[in-house]
Amino acid sequence: MPPLRTALLQSSGCPGRVDRNIDALDAAARRAAEAGARLLVCPELFLTGYAIGADVPLLAEPADGPSARRIGGIAARHGLAVLYGYPELADEKIYNAARLIGPDGVPLANYRKTHLFGDFEQKWFTPGRQPVVQAELDGVRIGILICYDVEFPENVRAHALAGTDLLLVPTALMHPFPFVAESLVPVRAFESQLYVAYTNRTGQEGGYEFVGLSCLAGPDGTVRTRAGRGEELVVGEVDPAFLRASRAANPYLRDRRPGLYRPLV
Repeated sequence: MPPLRTALLQSSGCPGRVDRNIDALDAAARRAAEAGARLLVCPELFLTGYAIGADVPLLAEPADGPSARRIGGIAARHGLAVLYGYPELADEKIYNAARLIGPDGVPLANYRKTHLFGDFEQKWFTPGRQPVVQAELDGVRIGILICYDVEFPENVRAHALAGTDLLLVPTALMHPFPFVAESLVPVRAFESQLYVAYTNRTGQEGGYEFVGLSCLAGPDGTVRTRAGRGEELVVGEVDPAFLRASRAANPYLRDRRPGLYRPLV
């Protein structure tokens, strides 16, 4: 099975301007496809912007809303899967969500953030209740978390135990927490033996300063590709053969003793 070439779009787009953000996604999808990518990962709440405050309910859409249909057309036109963050409206609740659309334009998965960060998110969003959401792409089992979720080792380990090969993490990591992108994410990839595609926003937005530093981390804890602090599209490869070899050499999952951990739960 050949490596899955994966592109990470580090951008904050235009907060509050959904149409312009979809146009930016379209342009990035074209560039990613030209670079041979089969998957494009966009940041948390890329569709609307992160620091949009009271506009959250105004810009929220159903999972299969008009933006999803338009992005499905983009994915099909460029022949690559797309993961994007957006505020999802469902049953009169709003979720901080991420949607994965396949290279044929057909939806593959939808995930709702389970661990909400800070007063802003806890005010406007309802936490999701499904910890592991997965899909298949070119023989690679893909899982989804969002930003703060990955900082809980239990979340990543749950994906590892469910067989996730590549964990997509759209994020809005801000100052003063660059160590999450620099250190924590590669460690998560190593300790749970999977790839992590961590895709951040960048620049100033409202009262937040996003740190960039998007990365694709491998199961050996090394970073395959890393963005800087500004707008950038970076590309790396998820190699199933290397993943199998790494899991054989680092048998954390096999050597676990779950009976010892029950008091922690």
